Amino acid sequence: VNKEMAAIPSLLACACLHHHLIRNGTRLKASIILESGEPREVHHFALLLSYGASGINPYLAFETIDDMCTNGMISNISFEDATNNYIDSCTHGIAKVLSKMGISTVQSYRGAQIFEAIGISNEVVDEYFTGTPSRIGGIGLEEIAKELAKDIKSEKDLSTLSKFLVKLTVETALNAEMEEHLGY
Repeated sequence: VNKEMAAIPSLLACACLHHHLIRNGTRLKASIILESGEPREVHHFALLLSYGASGINPYLAFETIDDMCTNGMISNISFEDATNNYIDSCTHGIAKVLSKMGISTVQSYRGAQIFEAIGISNEVVDEYFTGTPSRIGGIGLEEIAKELAKDIKSEKDLSTLSKFLVKLTVETALNAEMEEHLGY
């Protein structure tokens, strides 16, 4: 990512690859492993799994946890334990999403596309999120590209914003009361 090149949103890239493999009859021969700084919350992971991701490496979340441990923002816990707490919180959150939909395994959920697209044009939905219901149209690829371009004024702005958003999510996931809140 730099001033001239923006990252493709991870959900769009994942869904695009998933449907490309389906159309070519090779989906069952490949796993989609996503490495991105974008996903950081349970909903992000749930969407990515639902659109074909087999594995997700949210590296920016892990880097933020490391930074927070190094700078004393998270204390009395090692980086490894803090990372494991984040992963456990996200895993429990995904399990909760699945259970609310009556799904018992990730294998049954992966690629199920049980969401509705809101604010995305029918052309984009038909091409990249094939089979996803969408009663409300919205922006197309050109508008998505324009939004990405205007959001990236500089690499520093992007990095600062991304780290801030991940920091908020990580702080929530690592909160000692999180397990009690989730009912686990």
